[in-house]
Amino acid sequence: MIKLQDVYKIYGNGENEVRALNGINLEIDKGEFVAIVGQSGSGKSTCMNMIGCLDVPSKGHYFLQGTDVSTMSEDQLASIRNKTLGFIFQQYNLISKLNVFENVELPLLYGGYTAAERYRMVQEALTKVGIWHRKDAMPNQLSGGQQQRVSIARALAARPPVILADEPTGALDSKTGLEVMAFLKELHAEGKTIVLITHDNAIAHNAKRIVKIADGNIVEDLPNINNQPFVASEAKGGVA
Repeated sequence: MIKLQDVYKIYGNGENEVRALNGINLEIDKGEFVAIVGQSGSGKSTCMNMIGCLDVPSKGHYFLQGTDVSTMSEDQLASIRNKTLGFIFQQYNLISKLNVFENVELPLLYGGYTAAERYRMVQEALTKVGIWHRKDAMPNQLSGGQQQRVSIARALAARPPVILADEPTGALDSKTGLEVMAFLKELHAEGKTIVLITHDNAIAHNAKRIVKIADGNIVEDLPNINNQPFVASEAKGGVA
């Protein structure tokens, strides 16, 4: 499903050169639930941008569903993002002037779906996250948890096979964060490929596999045996 092959992301040159990714190799199979974890500046967000077709490698190749997307044009990458990838962000990224229905519908407008198809897809996604009854509400009328549910519905509406979740619980209280993680586990059980980006070990241990990044390098890639979460004392402070 996802294959990064000797991928570098380099900014600047000479003495000012910064290697955000330093020749990483990573494969994620269809249906996996993988957490990519690291401290701020480790390269995890750059890795997410590569996987999400938001950026391209300076060197190396990225294969998505067997296709090398490393040298694609921005229009081609946008099409892939629209049909293959669903994004869940920490800050929700809802448009304040659009209501709940319109926020979820917006990406579908660029996908060429008919009005009837869009309505059905938005209804299905909002019903799945339990917030169809708020379809006419504006973002500022919703709680943080409800806004994150809308952003999840937006990610699901086009039925993409891959969900990228970038610190999806970072702006939520612990109870609501647990609800969001439970929902990601449900999506994984339904066959979605889930890639979770986080700095927090406690959140990472909801995944089935944990990939740790430091200084642009993958330093650990291990299965999360029995899907065991960290206890509170271990989770403090995020990644060591």
